Amino acid sequence: MIPRADMLRAAEIIAGADEIVIACHIGPDGDALGTSLGLAIAAQDAGKDVMVSFEGAISRELVFLQSDLIVTPNKVPAEPKLMISVDTAGPDRLGVLRPHAEKAETLIVVDHHATNEGFGDIDLIDGGAAASAQVALPLILAAGWKVGPEAATALHTALVTDTGRFQYSYTSPTTMKTAGQLLAAGAKPEEIGRELYETAPFGYLKVLGQVLGRAELDPRNKLVWSSLLQSDLRDAEIESSATDGVIDVLRLPEESDVCVLLKEQDDGSTKVSLRSRGRVDVGTIAQQLGGGGHHNAAGCEIAKPPKDAIEDIRRLLESS
Repeated sequence: MIPRADMLRAAEIIAGADEIVIACHIGPDGDALGTSLGLAIAAQDAGKDVMVSFEGAISRELVFLQSDLIVTPNKVPAEPKLMISVDTAGPDRLGVLRPHAEKAETLIVVDHHATNEGFGDIDLIDGGAAASAQVALPLILAAGWKVGPEAATALHTALVTDTGRFQYSYTSPTTMKTAGQLLAAGAKPEEIGRELYETAPFGYLKVLGQVLGRAELDPRNKLVWSSLLQSDLRDAEIESSATDGVIDVLRLPEESDVCVLLKEQDDGSTKVSLRSRGRVDVGTIAQQLGGGGHHNAAGCEIAKPPKDAIEDIRRLLESS
């Protein structure tokens, strides 16, 4: 629970600001991008000069969100007057924007990761919230800003993605109340559902077939895992950002408690996505490997090829 005094103080600061820089974690997911854009659009509608920035690319399924406020990190002021860090569990996850956050005159942290110990002048962190959007909406309303259809759609996208379409265990009555407020403000659930879950390039099917074909089940650790190789992407002629839905199919086997997808990177390292049915805290495992996330969904990067990276993960599973 966020102290009301902190929420009101943050609201007063953003309401009085002329320029706002909003940053989120490297390679933003739906919550990071949706919450950042929702805040930014509401700020712009309130007459603020605002920009959103992050390191990495936008996933294919998120490009439908309004993006004219997004700038590359090199266009962010070195010492912002006001910076808001969104859905970022620690300063390292800001990547190249960490120095900007450290030099900001005022830094406000908006997040829902329970592992976030706070690194702002004001920390609005609710580890019990289902998504950072659930923290951002009260801030927007406390500032006296209106939430129009575009901002509502971005924020609702954040809720939908981080709750697994409202089916994960941390979906709460407050989460559903937030969703109701956003729908009343004009969020477009049909557009969100179509873009997130019902649209993909044909090459996605080829990649999915390759990944499922090399899937392995480790009964001892109740683990199902597979790898997605650079050659899969080249053969299918698609980008890695178009394959985020693969893990949702890989995790289906009822024999597994944990699912791991290992994405080979250009430099030979591995980007890891982890999912849990609840018994295993994959957020802790990811944190031990330099990443982060939540109890049931997390990620990290390992400077090893997939065949070696899975052994690091297996060892941590055996000791958990």
